[in-house]
Amino acid sequence: MTADAATRTAAALSIGDRQIELPIVHGSDGDDAIDIGSLRAETGLITLDPGYGNTGACSSAITYLDGEAGVLRYRGYPIEQLAEHSSFLEVAYLLIWGDLPSQSQLDHFVAEVTHHTLIREEMRHFFDSFPADAHPMAVLASGTVGMSTFYPDSQNIFDADAVEVTINRLIAKLPTLAAWSFKKAVGQPYVYPRNDLGYSSNLLHMMFAVPSEDYRVDPTVAEALDLLLILHADHEQNASTSTVRLVGSTHANLYASISAGISALWGPLHGGANEAVIETLEGIVADGGNVQKWVDKAKDPNDTFRLAGFGHRVYKNFDPRAKIIRSAAERVLAATGADDRLFEIAQQLEDVALRDEYFISRKLYPNVDFYSGLIYRAIGFPTNMFTNSFAIGRLPGWIAQWREMMGSKESRLGRPRQVYVGPGARDYVTIEQR
Repeated sequence: MTADAATRTAAALSIGDRQIELPIVHGSDGDDAIDIGSLRAETGLITLDPGYGNTGACSSAITYLDGEAGVLRYRGYPIEQLAEHSSFLEVAYLLIWGDLPSQSQLDHFVAEVTHHTLIREEMRHFFDSFPADAHPMAVLASGTVGMSTFYPDSQNIFDADAVEVTINRLIAKLPTLAAWSFKKAVGQPYVYPRNDLGYSSNLLHMMFAVPSEDYRVDPTVAEALDLLLILHADHEQNASTSTVRLVGSTHANLYASISAGISALWGPLHGGANEAVIETLEGIVADGGNVQKWVDKAKDPNDTFRLAGFGHRVYKNFDPRAKIIRSAAERVLAATGADDRLFEIAQQLEDVALRDEYFISRKLYPNVDFYSGLIYRAIGFPTNMFTNSFAIGRLPGWIAQWREMMGSKESRLGRPRQVYVGPGARDYVTIEQR
């Protein structure tokens, strides 16, 4: 197959003595693509791409990611600028509706989200029905899809007003669901949302307040949490986002699609990676803090140990989110007075990665998970709540991707094909003859 995307509008594919042309689709930035939509009809062949590493499933105007250059933009805006100047709800508005809001638009959006923070009182029984050791991600995914039963209008996925209300409800209520899943896990009373608090401050209050004493939200901690949510808000066509799109392509309601995304995020190779980072750092500290010993283990091809938080499926340069999070981790540790031994080990590991030829040649730079877990831990989140918080951050991106897909003329029911490698046709043998 030959194609020069800069000068050609089609790629030539040779199959034996036959040649066909496939259109080249040009993106506004980043990768161009060969449109293989007609490939099977014209040739009887399909493509095989395990893990979809070279397959574009959609055209999207939401997030641009250049892994080689370490670039991440939401709707064209660099993540560095949004992290410095925006609030999480402002970024959520940008992702979902396409542009940065005016002050009046932002005020209206914040008011709508704030209005919907309570969950139905019947949901208390839902939480009570889970065992005490239920993983918060299982509870969050179940609670999210369960909310659809209280809002029949969410089935009207082509009604713009119904969709907008559903979006506002989801953004408002997911922190309440997440906090209550935590309270269930630790055996504490559920704490209701406070609409006089900001988005991240309200989440912290619901997580850590108890009826028997006052709880004051540290503004530095709330600011850091808001920053984490911004950095997690979207990341192009990752596993959970692709899951939301695939489920949404069946015309399932938005609650069901988001619940599926939460389940996909739960996996340790995706949203659960920051838990693995903390476990790795704790293991190094428990072993005496000999960083070089563990670096050598990671480099040993005969050792199964791997350093969590290094390298990325897409980024082949320093993850731009990791640069921002690193300084935030310093501020949170200073504000909370948390034990910074893990942070010291993390800094030493980062220093090795930036100097050691083994890491440099393999492009194993610290990623967003490397420092985000340290912030969650310093705030007081247990490791099994890290991914819940990640889900809250990723929610606007999932919603934006679902909404874009539903409004796209090229969208169709997701149905990947396969290359069958099983037995050929066989005749049934009765059980007596087997």
